[in-house]
Amino acid sequence: MNPEQYVQDKAAASGSSFYYAFLFLPKPRRAAITAFYAFCREVDDVVDEVSDPGVAATKLAWWRTEVAQAFAGTPHHPVMQALMPHVAAYGIEARQLDQVIEGCQMDLEQTRYLDFPGLARYCHLVAGVVGEVAARIFGQTEAQTTAYAHKLGLALQLTNIIRDVGEDALRGRIYLPVNDLQKHEVKAHEILNRVHSERFVALMKFQAQRAHAAYDEALALLPAADRRAQKPGLMMASIYRTLLREIERDDFQVLNQRVSLTPVRKLWLAWKVQALGRL
Repeated sequence: MNPEQYVQDKAAASGSSFYYAFLFLPKPRRAAITAFYAFCREVDDVVDEVSDPGVAATKLAWWRTEVAQAFAGTPHHPVMQALMPHVAAYGIEARQLDQVIEGCQMDLEQTRYLDFPGLARYCHLVAGVVGEVAARIFGQTEAQTTAYAHKLGLALQLTNIIRDVGEDALRGRIYLPVNDLQKHEVKAHEILNRVHSERFVALMKFQAQRAHAAYDEALALLPAADRRAQKPGLMMASIYRTLLREIERDDFQVLNQRVSLTPVRKLWLAWKVQALGRL
């Protein structure tokens, strides 16, 4: 299997909504974003799939070395072999890949966040920086588009956190800020034991409002000159915000099940943005 096929299979196998946004890109940009997304999946899988934190830390350290060696001209992993031909064309920097790894490292060291600013820093590393790189690959021409990409990354990650509360609880992780739990009188053990309550619903409504505000702020930041080029990001906004609204309609039943959209619906939402420019 060549590196290009490896990253294509990695992206498709993830079942992520990102895959649908990539389908409409010209081939060179699609190849670049697919390779970058595969890199993000690789390092994220280290944290989610390796049960021993020491082994996971060692693997992340290996990835840091691999990034340094790849940017020095000797990539070894097929993901980096697929990505490196695109870094010059799209201004991808080693520091950005290192920041994504740093965000994954936080998952090994931290299972709680005291407040939203602390959580926002984590979101910046695992999603905002991803948005920054993606915006460049999609064809960014305006400096302000970076701010849009960071804010959209935050919105998407907050949606992920809301969707995955139950799954994260099984791993002993709670991404909802501690002071938000205290404000809504929800105990950590209730989430870890996946106890649904009116207090939990009130807490999650507050989290959803924060995510919706981030979507609104992101869309307001996107310069008109870059709107066409940034359609893949707008597709993601449409898919994820639709998912968020489904979760809201389902009364935040996220502790014991995973709410998701069908592949056909994701493709339809992506196509609407591509063809009609509508979210």
